[in-house]
Amino acid sequence: MATGGTLKDGERRGLMFVLSSPSGAGKSTLARMLIEKMSDLSMSVSVTTRAKRPGEVDGEHYYFIDKPKFGAMVKAGELLEHATVFDNSYGTPRKAVEDALSAGQDVLFDIDWQGTQQLREKARADVVSVFILPPSAADLEKRLHTRAQDSDEVIRGRMDRASHELSHWAEYDYVVTNSQLDDAYAQVVTILKAERLKRERQTGLSAFVRELQKQLEK
Repeated sequence: MATGGTLKDGERRGLMFVLSSPSGAGKSTLARMLIEKMSDLSMSVSVTTRAKRPGEVDGEHYYFIDKPKFGAMVKAGELLEHATVFDNSYGTPRKAVEDALSAGQDVLFDIDWQGTQQLREKARADVVSVFILPPSAADLEKRLHTRAQDSDEVIRGRMDRASHELSHWAEYDYVVTNSQLDDAYAQVVTILKAERLKRERQTGLSAFVRELQKQLEK
């Protein structure tokens, strides 16, 4: 009876799971749902130069830093990606992400198309990207007003920018339309689960198959 050589659950390299969308299309809500419900998934905590919003916690939602510090991190190569949006800069600290991937932990990114491009340039094999579409322009504007976080002027700016952001949809691996939140969430979870099973991410698979072949040849 053949024995030995089993493939351990979770023996794989982690992936960078990216959600992008125009502001108000629902990517941040979907990201929160994923973190609450999915195992082996942690949120990438970005550094930012923008002001802290009510209820945000430094080190949990973002690391809030000033512009000189941000510039120093860019110069030192400490950020995997960085971008400036609405006069505020955002970036992803490199070391925490690389440590997580090596340990088989997936890292979730709530970033824009600029950041996604930079991640692809530096680690294409590790990146899985999903673009979230709103069901309509009217729905997008309604969501921006409903969340009551920004002034009318800022909302107009976000709507103006949405068209440019949408022009990058075809650069993503997957596209999900967020008409109903639960349906969109289910689609995103299906994508994540399938990507976790890809052959090239199962780091113990080659050794397992070699051992299995040896057992069969006895």
